[in-house]
Amino acid sequence: MEFIYEYGLFLAQVVTFVAAILIVAASLVALGQRQKADQHEGHIEVRDVNEKYRHIGEHIQQMVVEPDVLKATRKAEKKTAKAERKAARKKLGKGVDDAEHRKCLYVLDFEGDIKASAADNLREEISAVLPQVKPGDELLVRVESPGGMVHGYGLAASQLQRIRDAGVPLTIAVDKVAASGGYMMACVANRIIAAPFAVIGSIGVLAQLPNFHRLLKKHDIDFELFTAGEYKRTVTMFGENTEKGREKFTQELEETHALFKDFVSANRPGLDIAKVATGEIWYGRKAIDVGLVDELQTSDAFVQGRLADWDVFEVRFVHKKTWQEKLGLAAEGAMEKALLKIWQKGLDRRNA
Repeated sequence: MEFIYEYGLFLAQVVTFVAAILIVAASLVALGQRQKADQHEGHIEVRDVNEKYRHIGEHIQQMVVEPDVLKATRKAEKKTAKAERKAARKKLGKGVDDAEHRKCLYVLDFEGDIKASAADNLREEISAVLPQVKPGDELLVRVESPGGMVHGYGLAASQLQRIRDAGVPLTIAVDKVAASGGYMMACVANRIIAAPFAVIGSIGVLAQLPNFHRLLKKHDIDFELFTAGEYKRTVTMFGENTEKGREKFTQELEETHALFKDFVSANRPGLDIAKVATGEIWYGRKAIDVGLVDELQTSDAFVQGRLADWDVFEVRFVHKKTWQEKLGLAAEGAMEKALLKIWQKGLDRRNA
């Protein structure tokens, strides 16, 4: 009798434990589905770059300037700022034309992958900034991309075209690489600046895929592909490719290349497209010689040159993180802390 009682108690515990696991699993699935539906939600973050460098400058001054001199300098700066605010209020009372406002530079970043996934963020950032732009303001977009899918980068370039269509001066900065689709985006700008060794181009189209037909045939494996339409599928990974299919596929690549060249020519009419659309790449110093870029300059130098007289803002769209991403970041942080502690203990032991 005691055995039956203990068995029943054990069984109840097991059932309770399993039920708890199922409830937790169901909750996680429901949460995942809800956050998946909200995956496009996010918010705009704006960073005041002038304020950032002001704080950095103050910190450096505290380290290198004598306290009495620093105190006098700060006092003079406050006096000047007060006078400027008073003058601004006076102007505001009389009515100030938009042309007299302190100009703003809005800085956006595009870090491209093969699918140009960052185009979604770029869309949101441009939609947020354009209504705030006043006459005299400009946009700087820092593009870093090795290129990728034509339709993805075509959409990203179209987002940049919205800036041009609004009559807002647009500068594209390439610090490292703007290849293929990256340059498709860059050529939309009024001006392209690049670091001396940034990779620019190529204006070309690439497609490659393996073919496993002979391997399947060797192992007596049949592969059947059913299509409707003569050119629904030109080349495949598993079937036997025909010369006719290869020719059609090559023709489609050439047509895409022609569209790419036309797009670049329309945006940079002074470019010798026959010379640069060979699929080659150019480093910044050479790219300026062939007209692919307008000036050798890093994005940092461009921004620094505006800080004295302009208000500079970095704008980015941040996606709402899923619980899986948050959990992964927490685990990554815990792992980093654990490794740091282990490294520190080893260092202390070695120094002892």
